[in-house]
Amino acid sequence: MRVFFLRCVFLFAALQRGRLTAALPATVLSGCQGDILLLLDSSGSVTKFEFSRFLRFAAHLLRPFSLGPGHVRVALLQVGTSPRLEFSLDVHGEQESLQEALRGVGQLQGDTNTEAAIQVARRLLAKTEQSVPKVLLWLTDGVQPGAVEKPMLELKARGVSVLVVSTIHGNHQVLKRVVTPPVESHLYAVDIDSIEIITEDLREAIIRIFCAGQLSVVRLTSRSAELQWRPVLTADSGYYELRYQSVGKTQPETRERLSGDSSRVELSDLQPETTYTASLHPESNHKLFRPLSVNFTTLPDVLSPAVVSLSDSGPHQIRVSWRPLQPARVQAYTLEYGAIPSGAVHTVTLDSQRSSVLLTDLEPDTQYLVTVSALHVDGKERAMSVRACTQKAALPSLADLQLRPQEEDEVHAEWRSQGEGLKGYWVSWETKSSRSSLSERSVSSNFLPPTAPSTRLTRLAPHSRVCVSPVYGSGRGDGICCTAR
Repeated sequence: MRVFFLRCVFLFAALQRGRLTAALPATVLSGCQGDILLLLDSSGSVTKFEFSRFLRFAAHLLRPFSLGPGHVRVALLQVGTSPRLEFSLDVHGEQESLQEALRGVGQLQGDTNTEAAIQVARRLLAKTEQSVPKVLLWLTDGVQPGAVEKPMLELKARGVSVLVVSTIHGNHQVLKRVVTPPVESHLYAVDIDSIEIITEDLREAIIRIFCAGQLSVVRLTSRSAELQWRPVLTADSGYYELRYQSVGKTQPETRERLSGDSSRVELSDLQPETTYTASLHPESNHKLFRPLSVNFTTLPDVLSPAVVSLSDSGPHQIRVSWRPLQPARVQAYTLEYGAIPSGAVHTVTLDSQRSSVLLTDLEPDTQYLVTVSALHVDGKERAMSVRACTQKAALPSLADLQLRPQEEDEVHAEWRSQGEGLKGYWVSWETKSSRSSLSERSVSSNFLPPTAPSTRLTRLAPHSRVCVSPVYGSGRGDGICCTAR
């Protein structure tokens, strides 16, 4: 099996030509309202690495939400010997403030007194507006969670949705009983090294709780938007009429009819950096429903190549890949690569359907600068560069070793080598001690030139171990050992 590792850290740099600017995605979950209380296991059973990964995971999970009154409010309560409220729900009204606060949280250590922390959480959430959805998100290693089932049941009886993320050595049966149904979307047991893979699923679960009765934007790109809502109809009781149009009315209004059991829809063929208004009208003969609406602004356009990645690294090859693939908007790709700092530059031209190429005949253990450029149909050009390293070449091993007995304590050693760049051979063997005791022995060694593929070894100890290794300019190759009898 090939191993896809690179020994060097990749350095990405966007090299842009024309009027191209990079932009971070705007906060898109502005239609959601609710309170999130992070219950963070900060006890001594949680390693420093796990604690830092929990914090980084929480920061990434919460990043898309709009914060503040009328939107999403976040509090953090740490679990230790005594609970500590790191910050309350009304403290952070913008993402930058919340993200900085999460980066500065220190671990408590001590015992895992989760019961006391839940009582603090209960008092804190009881003071909030009753009509606002509430989520208790418990991040824990699950080790000795304590008598948490009864206080968690009281929280759930007050309308708090309990969600749990636990590392895989947690008490899964206890955690399964404390979460709010459905368990499959509210309980996650995951290895701490892979915790990022559950981010989207957990965020979707929170969105479903917070965005009930609202039309929300859950995914946004430069040319599409995905809307989500909690269904109020069924397939038999009615249908939805979706209407959307740019605020400037540069395009005619679009109308779509959706099934009554629908809960999301993707709007496509939108214009970049354009504000749209969308409304959803439930139509039913049984009941009158109010329409739902939301405004959103699409992101700036993303031109290929936006991401360049490397794989299949070996001593003489590297695979270069890029995305997104935009064959309708790109005429051709040009790939340039050369050894750093002053190697010859090679150029490869590829059609718009290609998204990767394998570079071969490279030098081992060498750093290369690789640049992928795209010529777009509108005349714009975009380029992105990455530094890549080939792996070290494996040194040839010794081909054969034979020992031929001569006198009582002598052998004639012969061997064959393979590969270029040979500098010599390193030979070692066990010899008799100069002392009277025959049981004592020592190790002798000798370096031989590459022109001497054999040698005579004397004063060998009984059953001596003889080893020969080839020596190259960049190191010692694999040798062979034999026992002299």
